[in-house]
Amino acid sequence: MIKIAVYGKGGIGKSTTVSNLAAAFADKGLKVMQIGCDPKADSTSSLHGQDKIETVLELIRKYGKALELDQMVKIGYKGIVCVEAGGPTPGLGCAGRGIIAALDKLKEKGAYETYQPDVVLYDVLGDVVCGGFSMPMRGGYADKVFIITSGENMAIHAAANIAVALENFQGRGYASLGGIILNRRDVKDEDKKVSELADDIHSKIIGTLSRSTTVTDAEDLGKTVIEAYPDSEMASEYRKLAEDVLAACEE
Repeated sequence: MIKIAVYGKGGIGKSTTVSNLAAAFADKGLKVMQIGCDPKADSTSSLHGQDKIETVLELIRKYGKALELDQMVKIGYKGIVCVEAGGPTPGLGCAGRGIIAALDKLKEKGAYETYQPDVVLYDVLGDVVCGGFSMPMRGGYADKVFIITSGENMAIHAAANIAVALENFQGRGYASLGGIILNRRDVKDEDKKVSELADDIHSKIIGTLSRSTTVTDAEDLGKTVIEAYPDSEMASEYRKLAEDVLAACEE
């Protein structure tokens, strides 16, 4: 089982990228589980055709100890197991602790043993890397972390912070950094800025994605690019990225 956590600043295209990676893996015949660890709880929406599904935290509040595993998942495109951790009621509680509670519940209910995924993807908000937001980096969860960034200054700043957090966790059995994914925004000197970031954090750019209206067109249909436009150039880019991510996980 390959366990991958994908981090990045909010709005960087992280969930879109992760969902297309999940679809590309599923197209290869792999069994995939995607766990959204963002309080917005919309990570998996393009995989199952619904705007929202009930989150693990919502279900814990509703059913308590009576909650069953099959209530926490939604089966999406080509059998992808979709889960949304969720967040607290606005103004009440900590989103990071919510992620801890949700991942602990999945583990308690034997999610990984039941569904036996070949690939597990954790889609994690990376504006802050503390408490529960660092949970997928911990031993027993992800093996590799990939950081998505553009050449925008705030995205690069967030990416650098994620890398520093990961470096501080080394030696504790936490995940290692697999590389950077450049999701282009076509800003000035984008390639140079992201290359400098990769050098600074002693990593590398393992894949790039073009800025394309195909992505938003697919989102308008409530689908991934892989499903909606399988013959498009963007679908090819996501498939190549999937291959590159798998290769990086083997290093």
